[in-house]
Amino acid sequence: MSKQKTLYFCQNCGAQHAKMLGKCTTCNEWGTVVEEIIQKTTTKGNWKTTDTTKIVAKAIKINDISSEKEDRIQTNNNELDNVLGGGLVKGSVVLLGGEPGIGKSTLILQIALQIPQKVLYVSGEESQNQIKMRAERLQKETLSISDCLILTETKTQNIFKSIEKNQPDIVVIDSIQTLHSDYIEASPGSISQIRETTAELIKFAKETATPVLLIGHINKEGSIAGPKILEHMVDVVLQFEGDRNHTYRILRANKNRFGSTAELGIYEMLGTGLREIENPSEILISEKDANLSGTAIAATLEGVRPLMIEVQALVSTAVYGTPQRSATGYDIKRLHMILAVLEKRAGFRLGAKDVFLNIAGGIKVADTAIDLAVVCAILSSNEEYSIPQNYCFAAEVGLAGEIRAVNKVEQRILEAEKLGFEQIFVSKYCKIPQKKYNIRIVKVSKIEEIFKILF
Repeated sequence: MSKQKTLYFCQNCGAQHAKMLGKCTTCNEWGTVVEEIIQKTTTKGNWKTTDTTKIVAKAIKINDISSEKEDRIQTNNNELDNVLGGGLVKGSVVLLGGEPGIGKSTLILQIALQIPQKVLYVSGEESQNQIKMRAERLQKETLSISDCLILTETKTQNIFKSIEKNQPDIVVIDSIQTLHSDYIEASPGSISQIRETTAELIKFAKETATPVLLIGHINKEGSIAGPKILEHMVDVVLQFEGDRNHTYRILRANKNRFGSTAELGIYEMLGTGLREIENPSEILISEKDANLSGTAIAATLEGVRPLMIEVQALVSTAVYGTPQRSATGYDIKRLHMILAVLEKRAGFRLGAKDVFLNIAGGIKVADTAIDLAVVCAILSSNEEYSIPQNYCFAAEVGLAGEIRAVNKVEQRILEAEKLGFEQIFVSKYCKIPQKKYNIRIVKVSKIEEIFKILF
């Protein structure tokens, strides 16, 4: 019997240490080094059971490399395809993370049932009967024509035997923390097992040009469990966000080697699965019968997709003496900056008042083009005067109180025009193509100008 060996790994960067340390010497993070009992076998394994003759790589000039466009597989899920940059790239490894119960397995199973290619769905968390029950709830009408194979296994060597036998076009792993390899004598979910099993799957994906979809658990800090090197190893890292108390879910790309990381996918969780939201503005603008003060519509962009979102503000007298500043879905530091601009440059006395800001729909917005809508919502609540529902805003606010231009303003104008808005307020420094629009474009340069127009 081989002697047990104890090693120490950093949970943040995956670095290996010979003894317990309070601070990792590689990434300089405190309290991330953990102990693991590990015993590696002398034979290093990979996804193939037979050894092949290794070919030494040859260095060639960059001009001699043939530039071929990567082949993509359409998933028949438009939101996912947009986030990925046009579909699954052959040989890519995609990691999907999210809170427990947010719908990761539901999304991946729904996609596995929709893809026309042969899919091997490997689950280490559910039995085959449980997966069949969920699949019937999701897509009962298309279950008979789906070419999806279900395998309940956690040992990577058995998974690769099933892959060699069935020859799938796409492999789905639910989840990477449940897998274990015979070449590492450590418990499933440990840092060494996650790193080893992921490395085997990446080697398989690159050598066979087969896309691999991995589901990853997240820890209490909200990052994907395991070593940070896991996110460096894979090609795409997707984050599935949302509140379990609400029906809407947001899919973001934190890393994408084959496309933009600015794209956004929006789903609605129903009893029959996740419904794609083709027009996100329908959920980001609340329906109301009467005009209410403290609301303004902003034209923002997520990647190449224009969105109309509702900004809600509440300004009231500070009851407890110390004014409160709170923002949901918006950067609180930017809110402080805008309030300082209103106080210093425009002369509005908001220092003794509570200010609460909310982005409707539960999404987080980092686009500075909603600054003008934030200003107008705050002033509307402060003056107790409502802004017409058919007005929208797209401009950034500077520290001098000036209204600054934003990029891709034409796309924002066309989206507002399509949704029936009558006026859009932009910076007078925007370069707008000279053509006929069915929406009135109001150009302003300072906060005082828009205040006179609206109030």
